[in-house]
Amino acid sequence: MLKFLLLVILVAVAVYLTTRALQRRGEVPAPRRPRPEPPRVIGPDDDPDFLRDLDRKRKHPEDPDV
Repeated sequence: MLKFLLLVILVAVAVYLTTRALQRRGEVPAPRRPRPEPPRVIGPDDDPDFLRDLDRKRKHPEDPDV
């Protein structure tokens, strides 16, 4: 069992070192990080303050302060 474990470790180290060497030479591209999503633009119809003000203006059209 110990011989099998040593063999697995040696194979893993060999694969790791080979991959590192190929990445340094540029033959295997490095994994890319996903781009962060741009911030979502909120339109005026999604803005709670805008909707609240719009509702006030609809309920009291003659009063400019409310």
